[in-house]
Amino acid sequence: MKIIKKLLWVLLGILLIIQFFRPAPNVSATVSDHDIMKAYPASPEVQAILQRACNDCHSNNTVYPWYSKIQPVAWWLDNHIKEGKRELNFSEFLGYRIARQYKKIGEVAEEVNEGDMPLSSYTLVHTNAKLSADEKKQLNDWCDGIRAAIQAKYPADSLVMPKRKKA
Repeated sequence: MKIIKKLLWVLLGILLIIQFFRPAPNVSATVSDHDIMKAYPASPEVQAILQRACNDCHSNNTVYPWYSKIQPVAWWLDNHIKEGKRELNFSEFLGYRIARQYKKIGEVAEEVNEGDMPLSSYTLVHTNAKLSADEKKQLNDWCDGIRAAIQAKYPADSLVMPKRKKA
């Protein structure tokens, strides 16, 4: 019994100590020059959808819930946000090559329509991020508009992602 008690005290001590090691917050004071809205503005409805269902993981501005202050949850959230931004960052979208922009915005529509985004682990806690059929259509229409604008401006061969060479 004494060993279990000592082990619990050690675990409690570790939990207290790790509270002092926090990841940097994903919050930007300014709107990036590469923000998608600078070139492809969205309706207020689509902006609201992006804000509540996408931007926490796919932009430079995350709205953190109360439990993000607790370790190791904060580390898990930070990793999740970094992964999301690595895949697609709306705040840096215009900095991507045009072929990547074209591909990524198509993937947004596809993943939303298939129900893969927002992630179910996200909507479990953020129930307001669940998208209705109408909201999915609005988002899809916005993505289609962006793809059409890109197609109209750039030659077709510039919209193809180069194939990766196998090692």
